[in-house]
Amino acid sequence: MGKTTTAVNLGACLAELGYRVLVCDLDPQANASTGLGINPRDVAASMYDVMLNDLPLDDCIEPSSVRNLFVAPASLDLAGAEIELVPAFSRELRLRRALQQVIDDYDFVLIDCPPSLGLLSVNGLAAADEVVVPVQCEYYALEGLGQLLRNVALVQKNLNPAWS
Repeated sequence: MGKTTTAVNLGACLAELGYRVLVCDLDPQANASTGLGINPRDVAASMYDVMLNDLPLDDCIEPSSVRNLFVAPASLDLAGAEIELVPAFSRELRLRRALQQVIDDYDFVLIDCPPSLGLLSVNGLAAADEVVVPVQCEYYALEGLGQLLRNVALVQKNLNPAWS
């Protein structure tokens, strides 16, 4: 509910203000990538390669049509990444390690997570300093928000204690 739209528009606004921004697209639907002008079928490397094949993040980053705005694109292959990550060593921290290699090149890194709380979203939360949760103001969405906040607290406690 608005995660991709928020990430893309916030990234574009920050870039227009002169900040260097990287949008990491972790959603297999790749809407953030396409929204920023990247066709996921045409990229040589994607976040799948970063997460599963230890490709350096810098090797998959593409410039967008907006000056200062860059994309680490998703691909449809990410749909299988949830299962492929299960036996992987340090599976929850792969994105954090990948971002450490490029973090000094950007003023902001925005991570667009998939709509479910699987290993890709856990990687996003484990790598994040802040979390933005767009939510509809209606009963069931607010009920789900409580569970999401409990999950965020668990990730913070166990995988990202630097949040405070």
